[in-house]
Amino acid sequence: MHTLPPPLGLMGAVGADLRGRPEEDSACEEGAGRPDQELTWSWGHRPRSALDRAKAMAPPPPPPLAASTPLLHGEFGSFPARSSRFALTLTPQALHIQRLRPKPEARPRGGLVPLAEVSGCCTLRSRSPSDAAAAYFCIYTYPQGRRGGRRRAARTFRVDGAATYAENRAEAQRWATALMCLLRGLPLPGDGEITPELLPKPPRLLLLVNPLGGRGLAWQWCKTHVLPMISEAGLSFNLIQTERQNHARELVQGLRLSEWDGIVTVSGDGLLFEVLNGFLDRPDWEEAVKTPVGILPCGSGNALAGAVNQHGGFEPALGVDLLLNCSLLLCRGGSRPLDLMSVTLASGSRCLSFLSVAWGFVSDVDIQSERFRALGSARFTLGTVLGLATLHTYRGRLSYLPATVEPTSPTPARGLPRAKSELTLAPAPAPAPPVAHSPLHRSVSDLPLPLPLPRPALTSPGSPEPLPILSLNGGGPELAGDWGGAGDAPLSPDPPLPSPPSSPKAALLSPITEGVPETLASSGLPPPTPGSPGAVSTRGPHDHLLPPLGTPLPPGWVTLEGDFVLMLAISPSHLGADLVAAPHARFDDGLVHLCWVRGGISRATLLRLFLAMERGSHFSLGCPQLGYAAARAFRLEPLTPRGVLTVDGEQVEYGPLQAQMHPGLGTLLTGPPGCPRREP
Repeated sequence: MHTLPPPLGLMGAVGADLRGRPEEDSACEEGAGRPDQELTWSWGHRPRSALDRAKAMAPPPPPPLAASTPLLHGEFGSFPARSSRFALTLTPQALHIQRLRPKPEARPRGGLVPLAEVSGCCTLRSRSPSDAAAAYFCIYTYPQGRRGGRRRAARTFRVDGAATYAENRAEAQRWATALMCLLRGLPLPGDGEITPELLPKPPRLLLLVNPLGGRGLAWQWCKTHVLPMISEAGLSFNLIQTERQNHARELVQGLRLSEWDGIVTVSGDGLLFEVLNGFLDRPDWEEAVKTPVGILPCGSGNALAGAVNQHGGFEPALGVDLLLNCSLLLCRGGSRPLDLMSVTLASGSRCLSFLSVAWGFVSDVDIQSERFRALGSARFTLGTVLGLATLHTYRGRLSYLPATVEPTSPTPARGLPRAKSELTLAPAPAPAPPVAHSPLHRSVSDLPLPLPLPRPALTSPGSPEPLPILSLNGGGPELAGDWGGAGDAPLSPDPPLPSPPSSPKAALLSPITEGVPETLASSGLPPPTPGSPGAVSTRGPHDHLLPPLGTPLPPGWVTLEGDFVLMLAISPSHLGADLVAAPHARFDDGLVHLCWVRGGISRATLLRLFLAMERGSHFSLGCPQLGYAAARAFRLEPLTPRGVLTVDGEQVEYGPLQAQMHPGLGTLLTGPPGCPRREP
């Protein structure tokens, strides 16, 4: 039954759904076939070192399949409505659902489930003795509502085409495995059997959460949205709440990074700034900085998340919607190289930047709006209004080394609140902890409070916690996880893993392997001062394009001197979740995008620039004071005695600085690329 081609009615519906977007599908397939554009890897592979991990991230891409190619087709029952029957067809980009009984649908409503909206899939079995032969598989989706917001939905299907449970379970596993392979970018065998062995061991993520991020909702959002979704996706994780400023920086200095497949920050952009500069403080910084990092936006400034959201092909979003979009992309497991800037400050100290260097209006608003942090992203709107009322100009000198190949002209793009660390809300700085303790002393598994999950908690086995009873689609605890008896392992969200001979267990969090942490003293550097947001390092990549700060620049540099309202050096496309400063920028284009506004601009024109930046169309306004250049390195010399300089939204010492872009120095968890959005 399951090997027959889909019925004509269903194929017509599939074709109609796909024919509605022929250009988008074609664009996706072409983009997937260009290895020079995208570096992706699937979750689960854990090389021995971060450098090995980075080299293993680019398996040869399989030949792209047409978007409408049917991969699997079958007829199944449903749960909890036992009387309904559905025909399912799985293609490389979507699951097509057509109701057969009680009333067939020629054109199914809501029957197209794009894989971009699927977080995971698991197999289940019934607790009822009368339903012992049937197997079930459940698909977790996050479709967009009519008003744009995402809401979780779980669709459970009953596999009952065979006489025995073993045969039905094998078919359920086949569908769940095929779905998970497509979600994680793993190739399906052409003529081979689709078995759970195709799925690798689940990755191990370290989640760092700033509970005071944004308006203080980061911890609640993490419990309500992030943890359930990555549990559905079968990702293994541990979670640590940061307790003070620079806590994350201290933690990553002592981690055994080979034990982790990625470090994900759940906050604003400031927490990722700490992580990357914590890598820089390690003796093995060259290997450490290659550790894949990700960001789940729970702050008031979510610039990098806005760029990740755009890269994934999603519509611009804010708040919880942006968080759900980025969580869906994280579950898919794609990554790409991340360009990092090495910034040298006036004192000679250095730091790594993944986002921006700002001077003038942008940095003034960023820092002066701190007192409105309780407003969340609205603080930047209020700060902009106040900044316009007291508009300042600053005299300075900007020099840059132009890029040898100019990027394509800026193209309009819809944007997705401003980049700023969330850590200034943390309690008063506490003394740094002794270096002898484990850096993972505040993992969730050690917290006294329980972790309430309003959804099925299916995660990695091996913990002494009992298997939670599942309640699916609003029904009672009729279905249990498909464990299959002692010594067998669940299929999904966790791929099959060898389990202990004891009875199967499930855990919300995987255990942490604690080793002797690498102490800060071993690096020869003093620990960073907890109260100093601009704590920087003297380590880092060699800036071969930059002479020492204060010495003349070599030939080939361009110098601009005069009065400026603002100067911005940005690496990714977004300055905030809803501000697209460099719409044509990519994570790995090897360029720093310089934007400046000279003095003489009116307040009304400056306001129009920022309003147009929400769509990425500010370059098309023809403003004579607005300038742009793509560069590989730059030097900024403020000639006014007072002002504010920020690096990734963190205030640093005021004075001359210079920076060089280092292409592909880091690795960013982005998820798979989406189809580029087309402007109306």
